[in-house]
Amino acid sequence: MCGIAGYIGARSAQEVVLDGLRRLEYRGYDSAGLVLHKNGKLHLEKYAGRLSVLEGHIHKNGLGAAHLGVGHTRWATHGAPTDKNAHPHMGCGGKFAVVHNGIIENYAKLRGELRSRGHEFYSETDTEVIPHLLEEAYEGDLGAAVAKVAKRLQGAYAIAVVAEDDPHTLVAYRQYSPLIIGLGEGENFLASDIPALLPYTRRTVVLEDGDLAILTTEGVRFFNDGEQVEKKILHVTWDEVAAEKGGFSHFMLKEIHEQPRALRDTISPRIIAGRTNLATEIGLTKEVASSIRRVVVVACGTAYHAGLVGKNLIEQMARLSVEVDIASEFRYREPVLDPEDLVIIISQSGETADTLAALREAKRQKCRVVAITNVVGSSVARESEHVLYTMAGPEIAVASTKAYTTQLAAVTLIAIELGLARGTLSSAKAEQLLSDLLQIPALVEEVLLQSDYIRDVALCLAQSESVFFIGRGLDYSVALEGALKLKEISYIHAEAYAAGELKHGTLALITPNTPVVCLFTQTHLQEKMVSNVEVVRARGAKTFVLSNCHPQVTASLHDMEIRLPAIDPLLAPIVAVVPMQLIAFFAAVARGADVDKPRNLAKSVTVE
Repeated sequence: MCGIAGYIGARSAQEVVLDGLRRLEYRGYDSAGLVLHKNGKLHLEKYAGRLSVLEGHIHKNGLGAAHLGVGHTRWATHGAPTDKNAHPHMGCGGKFAVVHNGIIENYAKLRGELRSRGHEFYSETDTEVIPHLLEEAYEGDLGAAVAKVAKRLQGAYAIAVVAEDDPHTLVAYRQYSPLIIGLGEGENFLASDIPALLPYTRRTVVLEDGDLAILTTEGVRFFNDGEQVEKKILHVTWDEVAAEKGGFSHFMLKEIHEQPRALRDTISPRIIAGRTNLATEIGLTKEVASSIRRVVVVACGTAYHAGLVGKNLIEQMARLSVEVDIASEFRYREPVLDPEDLVIIISQSGETADTLAALREAKRQKCRVVAITNVVGSSVARESEHVLYTMAGPEIAVASTKAYTTQLAAVTLIAIELGLARGTLSSAKAEQLLSDLLQIPALVEEVLLQSDYIRDVALCLAQSESVFFIGRGLDYSVALEGALKLKEISYIHAEAYAAGELKHGTLALITPNTPVVCLFTQTHLQEKMVSNVEVVRARGAKTFVLSNCHPQVTASLHDMEIRLPAIDPLLAPIVAVVPMQLIAFFAAVARGADVDKPRNLAKSVTVE
């Protein structure tokens, strides 16, 4: 979750590192810091607050030119967001500076041991044990000292280290938390995510667990368990503009409007002559599909909601039992898995700690694992047996939009392929669904053309402090995502309910003028849904309908209605969520919220 940026070379390390941290602001943070190696000394600046606070102090203090530096944006885990707890951290003598993403699980024990040997601690963080351990381990070789200290650390961490006695070396180590090396000519870079590197290099190396990287101006050497290793170079194809706002007021709005392109890129290459190619891409052959006992989907947050849609689709098309688990709960309930189970892991970043732990538990129990992720070379991608990449491109806003809709496209493709391979979905129905799926990007564009009207709906909701979302079947799964989007960026309390559950207690919360967003895309359930909406209207609720049913069905049921394009009900979730993303966005803007960086949240949750 924290952002890390580092540089060694002829450029201004201060400028490169600060630029890298700006490009990582989407990860969420509460403080920022920078250390530069200059004139034989380590110069440290770190402050609570936004990156602009750090930049203001640096400008005031005039650090000047330096060619080695590392910076950090912190998302607090141990200790409050304060200047003292901000990174980088130093030991007693100020000889080492460390930045860290992750959690050192045995820090309390290590801190106690270090204190008993006379070390004094300045912060409340788990990170600070690392520079103190380096003071004891260092014997003139920084890489060797970092490797020695890493053996004492337990947990998930990515660290970058500079030493006062070594002005020509930057050392990085990764254990579970992501860290990327950028390769240049006479200069090298490191960062916790690729966007920080894009202005400088497209040649990157993704560190794996246990990898140690030693960066100098002459090159980068990689080690694992004491042995030097060769690493595969990943050539990034994203252009720099893809990580910028592209003329939109916010990254989130840009990413909402990028969904037609993202969906085309995700869907089109997987459909050839009316069939999917998933048998080849992720190994879903007839033999494999026939041997599957059940499907287990594991994910967090928005990806979990994509999994709920996937459950409905796979059960209907492939007639397989599907269980959807929240990743943070999965391994702690000691799940009963079978080698004949198919485990589908969904993660936008591919670095979510809880999801990675679930993946490893599934592998431990010998399950077949398929990952759906947006990031090539991520931990989830590398550790899964098969990977279905979504082609969303960089998603900068914390609230996921295009990553979610491409995840929906991916689970839909899997459901269709499983149904075909198992003989539970007719060829004619599959061809029709695939043909309709190819039309989804154009339908999303139709919805985006209604942005002005959707803004009017959002402005009505923005005045409320509590909003309910209701739907049945697949609409309920989509309602959950709509409610999440609204509350995470506008801070309006929002809850989603299966519409039939209203009578089981929720109606107590429906009072005059309570806004209720009602989804109508499941035609076989529309009569039931009509009854549910009548119930809330009878209690004075204001109803905002999203519908692709015949207009007469909902004519008397709404205060405002967003008309959706007609589509097969099985595919409707991909289209229906788009106006809810826009509602959340416009409501957040109207309330003056920080849309791209909502409070207390981070893009990539790399701690448990």
